[in-house]
Amino acid sequence: MKMMIKKIGTAYKITAMFIAVLAVVACKKQNASKPQLALLNQTDTIPAGGGTMALTFISNAAWSIDTTGFGWLQLSQRSGGSGAATVNLTGAPNKSGARRSLLLTVNSANGQSRRITVLQDASIFPSYNTSPAAPDATGMGSTAAQLAAHITMGYNIYNTMEAPGGETAWGNPAITQSLIDLIKQSGMNAIRIPIQYDWSHIINKQTAQIDPAWLARIKQVVQYCFNDNMYVMINIHYDGGWLDCTATGAKQDTINAKQKAYWEQIATTLRDFDEHLMFASSNEPNATDLPTSMVLMRYHQTFIDAVRSTGGKNSYRTLIVQSPSTSIDLANEYLNPTNVYKAVHLPADPTPNRMMIEFHYYSPPNFCILSADASWGKEWYFWGTRFHTTNPLYLDRNSTPPTEEAYVDSILKTVKVNFASRGIPLVMGEYGTAYHADKLIGDAADSLLSVNSQMHFYSYITKRAKANGVIPFLWASDAINRQNNTIGDQRTLDSLKKGAGL
Repeated sequence: MKMMIKKIGTAYKITAMFIAVLAVVACKKQNASKPQLALLNQTDTIPAGGGTMALTFISNAAWSIDTTGFGWLQLSQRSGGSGAATVNLTGAPNKSGARRSLLLTVNSANGQSRRITVLQDASIFPSYNTSPAAPDATGMGSTAAQLAAHITMGYNIYNTMEAPGGETAWGNPAITQSLIDLIKQSGMNAIRIPIQYDWSHIINKQTAQIDPAWLARIKQVVQYCFNDNMYVMINIHYDGGWLDCTATGAKQDTINAKQKAYWEQIATTLRDFDEHLMFASSNEPNATDLPTSMVLMRYHQTFIDAVRSTGGKNSYRTLIVQSPSTSIDLANEYLNPTNVYKAVHLPADPTPNRMMIEFHYYSPPNFCILSADASWGKEWYFWGTRFHTTNPLYLDRNSTPPTEEAYVDSILKTVKVNFASRGIPLVMGEYGTAYHADKLIGDAADSLLSVNSQMHFYSYITKRAKANGVIPFLWASDAINRQNNTIGDQRTLDSLKKGAGL
């Protein structure tokens, strides 16, 4: 458990001494001769720009702190008598260009010792949290689980604000109020807006400053969504892969500093929107194993700390963190809170019950992603146990177990058990399928069967997601015609709505 004096906006929350007093009372109820050294902190962090944190512990004998090699860290005291103690740890701004850490050892005369690691990120870019606001709970009363219950299903405004070079660079029109109105009329009540910054919207790379005009445009688009009472989720999207989880050393420190600088600017710009707005740390981070997943959690922690530090409604906003590679399997492996022996832990949030976990679902990839055969597998035209062709020409284009409905039921149940049932809702930030019926021109029966299987996929995945505490956000499909702001394929939309219970 991590206890400290933590500044949130202009208010200080002081809990360390209260906990310590309770510990003293508990200690007196024990055998006074029994050695005791209880350290409430195990890891603590000094802000990159410098600051003070409280190390709180209790000892039933005199104590001292090993003073070897402190260097950058100052202690308010290094020894004391029995009872509760609070030692203030102070660090100057870290201008070294790299993260630094110290291992402190608290030694008690009763023969016990405890260790604490003190960390400080590098101050690489200037702080953009220049006007932190007092916490504002107005319009922010819902927990993450309560918000999730209000969302029917969501739509991605894809290949638009994440396109390098501008909103229309990948062939889609700029986002308008009319588009948001259409999505609202379609029955969906949530929108995910993938957004890039690093590619083409940084006006000073030495200071990681985002173009104010781009921030203003993002704010305008969010307002479009609020005009229709929509829930909206924004992220930092791919951006050329700058959020590299394989990075080490100074490179990792610079990435982490950039994450902080970007989110301080984004969060400050959008601070006044109520709980309908949610922030998501990244998109599809390249974490695939234990070491890279630990790096990802560092980036997520920086995201949470940056957003919360800006205060106002951001003190209570629901925040979304991505599983490693936005994989449902890696979420279960590394982020499952019941895996107490795992070295990866979800980031700490000072505001309880305001976190969601995001994964993406394109399974099986032969059906969802492939539009042609690949070296690793064939394109599948049909998905679902009731949608297999019997045509000898296409038998190898049927989906195969265990990729069908039983797998969907099983895998989505795991995240319900591991996360949703524990008050951590899931966001399926992207899902969808490729279109395969064009490969069956001239064969009307199999062409229709392929379309039917695609509609079944949309409906089934959406329905099972909703049943397991997962919010579905559709990626690219023909449900909405972006070019003329009309409903594209009504059958696709109807299949989605059927699954969402609309």
